[in-house]
Amino acid sequence: MGYELRVERDAPLAYAELASVSAQAGFELRGSHEAGEIVARHGDSVHPVATWSGRLFGQPGSDWQVAQLARLTDLMGARLLGEDGEAYGIRNGVVEQINGSSSYEFGKLEEIIAAGPTEWSA
Repeated sequence: MGYELRVERDAPLAYAELASVSAQAGFELRGSHEAGEIVARHGDSVHPVATWSGRLFGQPGSDWQVAQLARLTDLMGARLLGEDGEAYGIRNGVVEQINGSSSYEFGKLEEIIAAGPTEWSA
């Protein structure tokens, strides 16, 4: 089991809204109201982005997955938070992690998405 990033927002997220936002952003929502996943295509392959179980969360293994989660979260007007309280988001086209007064830039959103889901090495 990997590190979990969770999507949070003030208003509860309804499945119908999740389906609508996902489709508008080019993601595919698979499954049902109770359990499913959001996937994104890169090349000829489909890759998981997030899991739905009444709440939305992801366990990214690449910068691409973090970028896709951040993009989806922004479109929903939500926050993407890590297990240690850090926040992830997109600012001025750059995917970043913010923890207190420090920040880490993953890189430009467009470049990360174009590069695809290259797994992090252990």
